[in-house]
Amino acid sequence: MKETFGNRFARLRKEKGLTQEEIGKRLNISGQGISKWENDLSTPDISMLKDISEIFGISIDELCGNNANQDVILSDPKNIDINKMVLRLTVDSAGGDKVRINLPMAIIFIWLESGAAMPTINQSDVLNKIDLKQIISLVEQGAFGKLLEVESADGDTVSIVIE
Repeated sequence: MKETFGNRFARLRKEKGLTQEEIGKRLNISGQGISKWENDLSTPDISMLKDISEIFGISIDELCGNNANQDVILSDPKNIDINKMVLRLTVDSAGGDKVRINLPMAIIFIWLESGAAMPTINQSDVLNKIDLKQIISLVEQGAFGKLLEVESADGDTVSIVIE
């Protein structure tokens, strides 16, 4: 799922530790206006993009989501709440099987503590090769976004995304 402008704006604002009102004051608009951006109900006027990108310390391209070369995003771990993040695991087999697993990270913690095993697909334990503890470690260090995308020689694809 592609990050919307509103989601990206909210993430960047939180990473900087700013409130909607603080950004609103800097841009001479209301906190309610910022809220509308974050909820994708409206977008900022194009003339504000330079000021917004300067507040966040990123390029206008990055602000607009044009960051194709960087799938993994690194953030300050203090600014993310891992319990509100979601692990999205996608498996598309060459045989036509499609598996979509969308699990809140909080559920994964419970899953690991209980010793539960990953599900099998067509009698294959390929998902057991995914080290959830390593993924959690990466997220705790501030990594999220597309962590893995693999396509096998026989046409199977697997991707792991943290949002």
